[in-house]
Amino acid sequence: MTATRRQILARTGASAAGIAFSGAVSELFTGTAAAQGLGRSGYGPLVPDPDGLLDLPKGFRYKVLSREGDQLRSGEGKVPSNHDGMAAFAGHRGRVHLVRNHENRVDGRIAVPAVPGLTYDPMGKGGCTSLELDGRNNVLGERVAIAGTAVNCAGGPTPWGTWLTCEETEDRAGTNGYTKDHGFIFEVDGADPRRTGAIPLTAMGRFAHEAIAVDPDSGIVYETEDAFEKPFGLFYRFLPHKPRGGTGSLRAGGALEAIRVPGVPDLSAVQEPGKSFDRVEWVPVPDPLARETPIRLQDFGPKGITHAQKLEGCYWGGGSVYFVSSFAHSAEGSAADHFGQVWKYEPRRRRLTLVVVFGPDTDIQLPGESPDNICLAPSGGLMVCEDGGGAQHVLGVTRQGEVYAMARGAQNIGSAEEPEWGEFAGVTFAPDGGTMYLNCYTPGTTFAVTGPWS
Repeated sequence: MTATRRQILARTGASAAGIAFSGAVSELFTGTAAAQGLGRSGYGPLVPDPDGLLDLPKGFRYKVLSREGDQLRSGEGKVPSNHDGMAAFAGHRGRVHLVRNHENRVDGRIAVPAVPGLTYDPMGKGGCTSLELDGRNNVLGERVAIAGTAVNCAGGPTPWGTWLTCEETEDRAGTNGYTKDHGFIFEVDGADPRRTGAIPLTAMGRFAHEAIAVDPDSGIVYETEDAFEKPFGLFYRFLPHKPRGGTGSLRAGGALEAIRVPGVPDLSAVQEPGKSFDRVEWVPVPDPLARETPIRLQDFGPKGITHAQKLEGCYWGGGSVYFVSSFAHSAEGSAADHFGQVWKYEPRRRRLTLVVVFGPDTDIQLPGESPDNICLAPSGGLMVCEDGGGAQHVLGVTRQGEVYAMARGAQNIGSAEEPEWGEFAGVTFAPDGGTMYLNCYTPGTTFAVTGPWS
């Protein structure tokens, strides 16, 4: 959210919820509103943190698991900067493995340390780290899980318990000092990173990846492309040769396709929640490696292809894949403006539906703008990381479309006169549902949040 729009909202006293749903919104969630036990205030108002790190509702508490600049428990170097996408996996004896992205570019503050056998490109500054936690969220270990990658933004878990980390860049070898091409997906085993190494899954495409979601039945992997400049990104599916084949199976290759919604070249033109398209097509990508032309610029035939600005979060639930468009600005080339959408694709029906629209009339204390990372809460509900300007929140959403603040960043990285807060990312839950894990991007901080989850 820009400061200008925030100031306008403050002057006009705007207080609408800033979010609209279709009648099928219940399919977004794993439980029921009754199971959540939440009213309009959610878990209640946020309580200012006396330590100035994270504001939470009364009864909730946090533990700082890791901060950038601290020493990794493995002795491999410092905890890298730019904490981003993340997932939690069950380990032995009740332990949890957190796999965390670091969205470092060539000018990143603290790079992921290069480790032999786990480094793709020595000039890449991004990658993943892995934390091992006990049942009380005490950190037992912290190590590099992959290094030498670039701009590791989000990703997604596989059904067999590994993390697919996504490079949000299209830089080629020789650009920005890189020695290898970038723009790939890599598989990471948080418990034993050497099982997966640093091998790009090239058949899954070379583009500015954001996030993925895996259909647990078919093994198809859905992928979002984060492109905010025209031509905008595409929504993809990858049909692996070895579906659900386990760790390393995606290296066997497969077919990459992009979605075409007949008559809709730009998803931002759709503004009405509940609007569905029943004849969705999947078109083979001419050159998944983008050897000469970026995929979104390639020739998909006379019917063209469907684009969307800022495709980001992606997850699987209720037999469907959901994906997020963080915003669309007509001034930047989109067909229309919006402040965030959530789309649902039903594979069996080949149906695409717009289920959530964010903004623009939003209470400045509950800004419903620029959704980014998104996840399902085990007990029912949706958690959304905000990625706008000004105050940064994790927003909870009930089945009825009630929006409440679950967390607010309190680390001021600006000044007293012009405060600024780092975005949230990587929201995810422990396998037992008792802890919400969360990253602050800047300064890189990983939190474990516990309390009276309903």
